[in-house]
Order: sequence, then structure tokens, then C-alpha cells
Amino acid sequence: MKIKKAFPSFQNKKIEQVQKIISGKNKPKLKINITTKRPSHKQVIILMSTDNVKNFVKASSTHVININRSLKSIKSDIIADFICIDNKGIVISTNKVASLSDLQVIEKYVKSFLCVEVEHIDSPRLPQSKSYLKIVGILYLSEQSDSCIFSNDIEKILKSNHIFNNIVLASKPRVIKVSLKLDISIIWINIWDAQSRAKAKSLINRRFNVSSFIAMIHGANMNPRIPQCKNCWKWSHMLGVCRIQESKYVKCNRPYQTIHHY
Repeated sequence: MKIKKAFPSFQNKKIEQVQKIISGKNKPKLKINITTKRPSHKQVIILMSTDNVKNFVKASSTHVININRSLKSIKSDIIADFICIDNKGIVISTNKVASLSDLQVIEKYVKSFLCVEVEHIDSPRLPQSKSYLKIVGILYLSEQSDSCIFSNDIEKILKSNHIFNNIVLASKPRVIKVSLKLDISIIWINIWDAQSRAKAKSLINRRFNVSSFIAMIHGANMNPRIPQCKNCWKWSHMLGVCRIQESKYVKCNRPYQTIHHY
């Protein structure tokens, strides 16, 4: 009587492995990244008028050849692949991230084109994104008067300080009061920055003088859109829906009466 083996022999396992390798079942699957999370660095954006865009794009293939010829003359490694139309101008796609000298060569060629109006063409730049910062340490009430500080006042402060020389605001600064009892504000500012956040990194943890006080810059996430009432100075509701009848003074958080402020 023959007894059947419960498990295959070592030779049978080897044969099965060889057959799988030949058939390709053990080959790893290739992973292909189809999408990207944000615009590529390998772009040059040139803002220009609609008429300039129409005239320039008509001979886009010729422009690509001439731009590459100009870049080759300065021994640059950048190669322009194609030109497409953006919302407010054109975008030149390149194989690598363009340097400052590359941008200057591209600007010189685009503005030398006969069929465009030079005054309606901006300088080429790389893709930009918004960086979010907050400034702590500035009084909510000005020292000279009891008036609140506004976004226009913050813009003047930033322009007067040298560390903000190359900074461009993406929107108006937003000023809020820290708490009911403290006369300190938090200012959220959004700035135009490179995708590497180089400008934001150079500002974070920097300090600067605002009158006799020292303000500090911190990194922040996207600005929280939490309303603050200007009547009771509490959060989560606006002035129009405040249930407190008597207004509170911003400086001491007491009812706004002259007997409290002699």
C-alpha cells in the first residue's frame, strides 16, 4: 500500500519558483506618479497684456528655439520645453529650475520681440505661493491716543523696517486683540513667497522695534477666520449680534463710562 505525501518535496518547490519567475508573477509592480500636489518649480511666469499674449503665442515653437539658443549662449543648463497661456500672461515650461541669470536672458528676448508692447510686460518670475506669518508684541491701542491700531498702520510699520524690504503682502494685514484684559494684538500677515518658503524662513523668530516695544514674528497656519466682537471683545460673534447692552472699554474691559477713565 502506497502512502501519499502530505507536503511536496524540495524539488517540487524549486520547480514552482522557477515557473513563477519565468511567467513574471513575482515581478514587482511599477508605481507611476500621475499627479503633483502643487505647481512645478520648473516654470517661468511672465505677466503681460492680452494683446501681447496673442501676438507672442502665434509663433510659440519659434520662440522656444530662440530662447534655448539664447540660454545656450550663456552656457546655461536650462532648456525651454514649451510655452502655454496663463490667466494673465504666458508660462514657459523648463527642464530645470531657472536661475536669476536665466530669467534675465528670457526677459531680454521676450521684450526684444517686435510685435509686443514692452510697457505691458512684467519681469519673468518663478511660481509663487502664500506664506502665513503672525506678529506678536504690538499694542492694540496706540501710545499717542486711545484709538485702535488698523491694517493701514501695520503696513506703515512694515514699510519702515528694513527686514521687510523684499516682502510683498498678498493681502491686507489682519489685526485682532489677544484677550479681554491684555492690550496686546496679534497681526496675521500673508506674504508672496517661493515654494521653498525662503522668505518666510528668513523672517520667523526675527524681532524688531515698534516704538518702545519689541515685536516678534512667528510662523502660522492659514489665518483663522474667527470673528471678534468690538462691543464686549469676546470671540465667536460679531458686533451686530452681541447681547451685551453696555459697551466695554477696550483698555480695561469695564463699562464705557467717563467716571472710570479720569
